[in-house]
Amino acid sequence: MISRVLVANRGEIAVRVMRTCHERGLETVAVFSDADREALHVRMATHAVPIGPAPARESYLDIQKILDACAKSGADALHPGYGFLSENDELATALAERGIVFVGPTAEAMRIMGDKTTARQTVAAAGVPVVPGDNGPDGHGFASANEALAAARKLDFPVMLKASAGGGGKGMRLCDDDKTFQAAYEGAQREAKAAFGDDTVYLEKAIVRPRHVEVQVFADHHGRVIHLGERDCSIQRRHQKVIEESPSPAVSDALRKQMGDIAVTAAQACHYRGAGTIEFLLAQDGSFYFLEMNTRLQVEHPVTEVLYGLDLVAWQLAVADGEPLRLTQAQADARRRGAAIECRVSAEDPVRFLPA
Repeated sequence: MISRVLVANRGEIAVRVMRTCHERGLETVAVFSDADREALHVRMATHAVPIGPAPARESYLDIQKILDACAKSGADALHPGYGFLSENDELATALAERGIVFVGPTAEAMRIMGDKTTARQTVAAAGVPVVPGDNGPDGHGFASANEALAAARKLDFPVMLKASAGGGGKGMRLCDDDKTFQAAYEGAQREAKAAFGDDTVYLEKAIVRPRHVEVQVFADHHGRVIHLGERDCSIQRRHQKVIEESPSPAVSDALRKQMGDIAVTAAQACHYRGAGTIEFLLAQDGSFYFLEMNTRLQVEHPVTEVLYGLDLVAWQLAVADGEPLRLTQAQADARRRGAAIECRVSAEDPVRFLPA
């Protein structure tokens, strides 16, 4: 039984996780950089461990320091929150070797879904519709811009260049024709390398004016996987979500069931466990395509919690402790009610008119 949870995050993310831990009678361990010594999550936790200087790479992103904090505090479980190391399979593997429960999916599931080309291949093999594209000759990118251009011509423009190792709009370029392809390819590679340390890019056929709809899935250790409806995040700023709403104004009850069933299939394809999100592109004709899977709890999860009257962090902790999901798909569907909207407030540079 889990009794002491180290929350490997900071600020409101850590506070949100700790609140549920305390409601379940669990002790919590905060980690903090020098800049966060007096932060709310540090004062709220049962125990607190310093992990170094203010820069995240020297504290919150340092896996060894996080592991040392687990050992020092006696934590028997770690919740990564969202962001930072939440989708790091190296951390999950190291925790398993030390007998510490990772409150999240297996390292293998994170490896499969963390690489976009592997994820596409995995779900497509299970019958999940994917955007027509090309992952390169060996399935892992292209050796040159010319090789990628030949593939783009076969797909037919417009195409999207995407980073294999990441998301969030990093390493992504829309290309309309041959003339701009070289610059787009090199720009996508450069940005992917800077953001993820990997400049591998792949191609997808550009879907014109799609909606971005994601489905919350949950899986336990006992083979049950269910979905908890959709969240529409089509209103974005430079590929960053600004408005998240549920239900989607473009999704009927029949389409919701269809997308939910496909999302469950995608989660089953990688033997998933815990909370995850399957992201889809929804075309104007009602067809939809797998985009990626986020192998963590998302910042938008309260939208789903409001509609279903559930605490998804409590579910994460229960599943990590080996408990079965308490709801069937039919029971989950029956709980859904009302509507919810979440808005992201972000700073802007008023001179360049760019997010800061």
